[in-house]
Amino acid sequence: MSEPTAEDNRKPTSQQNLCIPGKEAQKDPCWSSLKVSLLYLMQIFIVALSFAYFSKTLCGTYMKSTITQIERRFDLSSSVVGLIDGSFEMGNLLFLAVVSHFGARLHRPRLIGMGCFIMAIGSAVTGLPHFFMGRYKYDTVIQGSLNKTVSISPCQYPMVSKDYSNAHIQPSNNIGTDCVKDPGSNMWIYVFLGNALRGIGETPVTPLGISYIDDFAKAENSAFYISCLQTIMLLGPMFGFLLGSLCAKLYVDIGFVSVDSVTITPQDARWVGAWWLGFFVSSAILVLAGVPFWFLPRSLPKQGEEGNENSNVDQDKKEQSVLPNTHSVKLADIAKGFLPSLKKLLCTPAYFLLLCGIVLKFNSFIGLLTFKAKYMEQQFGQSASRANFLIGVLILPVVAVGIFLGGLLMKRYKLSVVAGAQLSFITSFTAFLLLLLHFGTKCDNVICILGSLMSQCNQDCSCSTSEWDPVCSDSGITYVSPCWAGCTASTGQGKNTVFHNCSCVLTPSPVEGSRSVSPGQCHRGPGCTRSFTSYMAVSVLSSFINSLGTTPGYMIIIRCITPELKSLALGIQTLVMRTLGGIPAPVYFGALIDSTCLKWGIRSCGGRGACRMYDSNMYRVIFLSLTTCLSGCSYFFIIAVIVLLRKQFRKEEIKALQQTDSKQNETELQSPEMCHPDASNTDTSPREKTESANTEC
Repeated sequence: MSEPTAEDNRKPTSQQNLCIPGKEAQKDPCWSSLKVSLLYLMQIFIVALSFAYFSKTLCGTYMKSTITQIERRFDLSSSVVGLIDGSFEMGNLLFLAVVSHFGARLHRPRLIGMGCFIMAIGSAVTGLPHFFMGRYKYDTVIQGSLNKTVSISPCQYPMVSKDYSNAHIQPSNNIGTDCVKDPGSNMWIYVFLGNALRGIGETPVTPLGISYIDDFAKAENSAFYISCLQTIMLLGPMFGFLLGSLCAKLYVDIGFVSVDSVTITPQDARWVGAWWLGFFVSSAILVLAGVPFWFLPRSLPKQGEEGNENSNVDQDKKEQSVLPNTHSVKLADIAKGFLPSLKKLLCTPAYFLLLCGIVLKFNSFIGLLTFKAKYMEQQFGQSASRANFLIGVLILPVVAVGIFLGGLLMKRYKLSVVAGAQLSFITSFTAFLLLLLHFGTKCDNVICILGSLMSQCNQDCSCSTSEWDPVCSDSGITYVSPCWAGCTASTGQGKNTVFHNCSCVLTPSPVEGSRSVSPGQCHRGPGCTRSFTSYMAVSVLSSFINSLGTTPGYMIIIRCITPELKSLALGIQTLVMRTLGGIPAPVYFGALIDSTCLKWGIRSCGGRGACRMYDSNMYRVIFLSLTTCLSGCSYFFIIAVIVLLRKQFRKEEIKALQQTDSKQNETELQSPEMCHPDASNTDTSPREKTESANTEC
């Protein structure tokens, strides 16, 4: 074999030919394959994070949709149910700040996957109490399990039968020895703990997912990716409410109790749907959502800077192979910088004021979302199933479209931070003004003769004031029970039972059977149907307008702070929202709603249970006033943020112009023609021109 000559050494090898700059087709195939693989990994992460967002929001909104069912099943007040709902934020509160700070420096995809598995466990724990409680029993005099028609005389025989009902007795301080406490009375604690565990699992998903995208995506693509993420995320609430609607139609003990024996309908205040079923469905979805994150890399090259891919991969391998004691030292160093970073973050005026406005807005949003379905039930006579269905089908899809269009506006017109803040304020305030129309949209209270109103017609019936078995007369009046209506006979069985000879039925008409009543509350009139249509139209329109500013408003937080504080800023924002909004809002909203209750249920061994009927007018005034006042106060802080951002970016523009002018002046001073006015004189030699220019410069 001959020795290579000098000429051969000067010739590029075949491998070098593949890497000649400017020849795209001659690049290393392995390099191109790596570049394509990393691009696919970023896309896979966005898809996986979108599915995780879908799963966690589906489970969260399903919890909101079952508020009424849980309240009735465990015989709780609205304030206690609000506390259960707020346990999710309590779980977030425990770990959010720590995960947001340390998680940005650890393996973010795997932390997100671990969070999905924890949420799945929490969701399953929430639904488990159903299998440890007895069958649901409601107070009624109607015998739905009889094979033949038996005449019932409520006036002579108040509801005392224990074979087919869970009779509510009048509360007393001296409970008899025959009263056995319901074994499931304290099982709501497991619902509380399961929801809190789900909150712990949700901790790393939002801050680490958003910061991961913003770190490795182009700046102009970041807003678009986040808008796509939030749009897909809103499919979760839509399917969550639809799942809640489906489960609310099914009886709570479906599969264990014959549906024919159930004498109440989903419109009844005693109805409890299969609230537990949806939690196991969402648990299975969360398990699937967590799997892809365990196969994603710790970091990716920044889009547009793929030339550093090899170094990033090598660095990732080095970080993964670090010794345990070295890793603990690194975490200790990170912990030392937590308080200075937090101080720097909270001392940013725009961020702090924006945080205050977000807290007020979030209080209003959480209260509205938690009890909106219940408001539709009490104000407009809708069933829980129909209320959840309409929220999922009409309101949430337009919100998803609005968020997506808001992201397109940011990308299409390349809106600055100030322009984005202004767009967010205008859309939000317009939606706020539309919501004020809800004050004029109402339905009158169904006329109801409460059990506490003693009259001559039923004074000999020995009716219990704790009874709640409503019946409706032909005149449109609802009575608390057949006993209080003074009924002495009945025909039919189950849901088809009709009570006759009711002495308290008012305004008798010539129609035969006018003194008869049928089970259930009276339906609202056609005027209420028109009011409900107007209510839904305004809700849909205001939701769409408000959602247009969601993405621009979200980008303010990322752009108004230094890049190294992005993850911490998102984490602190979520932490404060959970602490000051997500936890207290359902509780005080529920407490104020409880103040409008007209008829409370009574537990089997005494004590107040769930509310059976509300004053719809008072409910409307309190509920809407609270939401609008909180939202209105938030706009003062948002206006202050816009003013600060204008001043800040105006100063930066002036500073940038000054720097540009100074650079131009330096360039002009360093030019020979500017240094020597007579530089163009042909009488001076080139050497003399140069020496003279250098001397004067």
